[in-house]
Amino acid sequence: MAKLSAKRQMTLPIELGIAASIHIGDEVESYVDRQGVISIVKKSAGAAKGLLKDIPVNERLTDEVSLHSALSS
Repeated sequence: MAKLSAKRQMTLPIELGIAASIHIGDEVESYVDRQGVISIVKKSAGAAKGLLKDIPVNERLTDEVSLHSALSS
């Protein structure tokens, strides 16, 4: 079982690292859902390449307005 340090850091148990193919030096992202579940995902180069290519862009919409709209949904 992992423990949280005073700096709110934890060490990923080796068994979980092996199961997720996460190795020393790999970059990971972490996400928290609305129920408080934390997910750790190994980043892989080019994984999102072209992901947003078919999404229409509204050039008149500012980042601030977009963020506010997403957070209030």
